[in-house]
Amino acid sequence: MERDSTSAGPSAGLLDARDPNIEHQRELEHWLDLQATLALRPERAVALLQRAADPEAALRLHGSRVSRTASERKARLSLLRRLEVRALPLVSPAYPPGLARLVDAAPLLLVQGRADVSILGRTCVAIVGARAATAYGLNLARELGTALAGAGAVVVSGLARGIDAAAHRGALDAGGVTVAVQACGPDRVYPSEHRRLSERIAETGLLLTEMPPGTPPRAPYFPLRNRLISGLSRAVVVVEARTRSGSLVTARHALDQGVEVMAVPGPVGVPPSEGPNRLLLDGARPCLGGADLLEALGLEANEGDATPTSSAEPLAPEAQRVLEALAYEPASRDELAQRLELAAGALAAPLLELELAGRVVHDRDGKLRVLSKRG
Repeated sequence: MERDSTSAGPSAGLLDARDPNIEHQRELEHWLDLQATLALRPERAVALLQRAADPEAALRLHGSRVSRTASERKARLSLLRRLEVRALPLVSPAYPPGLARLVDAAPLLLVQGRADVSILGRTCVAIVGARAATAYGLNLARELGTALAGAGAVVVSGLARGIDAAAHRGALDAGGVTVAVQACGPDRVYPSEHRRLSERIAETGLLLTEMPPGTPPRAPYFPLRNRLISGLSRAVVVVEARTRSGSLVTARHALDQGVEVMAVPGPVGVPPSEGPNRLLLDGARPCLGGADLLEALGLEANEGDATPTSSAEPLAPEAQRVLEALAYEPASRDELAQRLELAAGALAAPLLELELAGRVVHDRDGKLRVLSKRG
């Protein structure tokens, strides 16, 4: 299977429904047909494309007859035009090298966003982790995204709640580039509350999926999505994850693909730290913060790149200690006092300071929780 620009329409190696060239539009339709037929069997699509000259011939080898009416095809192209979706076939020279070498490479990637697809060939680093993350994990993921973006790296993640979203936001806050890989069609945003975040990502980066238009997010699609996250990346950093989680699936894909896995260590016995701690036991490299990550990857922060800073007054030492004690896991006032080996009355002043600063809240269950810093 050759990857040359002549088989991918325009010289950029992309197919675009807005392109008036009839031959290019017809080629795009064939690729969309192949995607619709074999998106969930990418290894079969790769095998067929190694034998066939183009997607139409690959479908004939597969024995598939695509029964789409002219109006259905027109509606599909119209949708892609409206959403400004570009198509990146496996045979294109612009197809990411890290993905092209996979035996189950996506036959067609659909991309949205103002960035050139060449950013997929830059130094990409994935930051992944728990949806139900702690405030500590959210703040660290954001710090890592900011540090990587400041060093010129592309932050890759999955647009999920929790760690993924924090990593994307960190990169955006630093004025950097981030790529969100989705497990649904390009006309969907999952979760729906991240629509504004997806729009921010598209302004400077890319949204990417291998799923056909109209595909809803379903559980079996996420492991497929995760192999793309790792395959795009030079390293995968797991911030927080339970032992049975999609983030560890991404880490396993990374190991199979020869991609370095890094993990943020956490306290023993705290569920969100179980996954990273297990990875560390299995030989993953520890990640101890933004500077440590850049050093491990041989990256340097660009001088003059501003890191988001807070204008708030610094906390008193006692308040800072309480904040750090709550960062890993919420606690009642009594549990917190026991954790810090203090009398309950000694917590009154630091907790009042933290609550007035908007850093800690009392939830309905009586637990004290740290509020993540949000821009």
